[in-house]
Amino acid sequence: MRWAAVLVLALLAFLGPLLLVSPAAAQDLPDNIEPPPPTVPEVGGDDADPDAVDEDEPFTITVDGGGEGPSQSVIIIIVLTLLSLAPSIIIMLTSFTRIVVVLSLTRNALGLQGVPPNQVVVGLSLFLTLFVMAPTLNEINEVALQPYLDGTIDQSEAYELGTEPLREFMLTHTRTSELELMLDATDAERPEDQSDISLTTLIPAFLLSELKTAFLIGFVIFIPFLVIDMVVSAVLMSLGMMMLPPVFVSLPFKLLLFVMVGGWSLIVQTILTSFN
Repeated sequence: MRWAAVLVLALLAFLGPLLLVSPAAAQDLPDNIEPPPPTVPEVGGDDADPDAVDEDEPFTITVDGGGEGPSQSVIIIIVLTLLSLAPSIIIMLTSFTRIVVVLSLTRNALGLQGVPPNQVVVGLSLFLTLFVMAPTLNEINEVALQPYLDGTIDQSEAYELGTEPLREFMLTHTRTSELELMLDATDAERPEDQSDISLTTLIPAFLLSELKTAFLIGFVIFIPFLVIDMVVSAVLMSLGMMMLPPVFVSLPFKLLLFVMVGGWSLIVQTILTSFN
């Protein structure tokens, strides 16, 4: 009962002011209240807003600050295009092919199929590619990319200036035999100067040269490991252990030899020297 009395008192305290308003008083309230008329400020006075927009002046919108360089939308489109074509560009126009093939052949020469993993081989190849291509990339940035971003040259000029360092790099590391093969396969006239060779002819010749160089380096790497396999096989046959695979015995010796001579450092040094 005590809680019921408290609840009744609370309801009376809340609804009491609403019940005291009579219907007659509610009917005396005006239905429509007209707002006061708006005041129009005087133009040109002391109280004029300095930020007010003059209706006589044309309304203009400036995108990207109105600079001379390319707009942000064009830069975003170029960046997205380069990201989508990055794997093809790295494989076809850089030293990545030679490096990854040499490292893969080294792993096969050791007799290890999954050590080091493919992610490690590709990652090391990628960073070595960036190291080898650093002078070329810096030149492209200085002569083509930065002038284009500053607005001093247009897209066609930036493309022409940017492909020249890549063309010089590929011509330097392309063998004459592969270049002659691709030139003979085309029906076009032979250019008088190597700088006039089109990229469609130069890129396949460059890839063929890179594969040939990589396999030559891999052949040299295979020789000492082949000698170890032959020695181990001859020893096992002389001992009459015909059922024991020679690979199981030669693998620890190959790993020991490779670690003692600093194999990975020698391989990387050989690759870097081949580009110099």
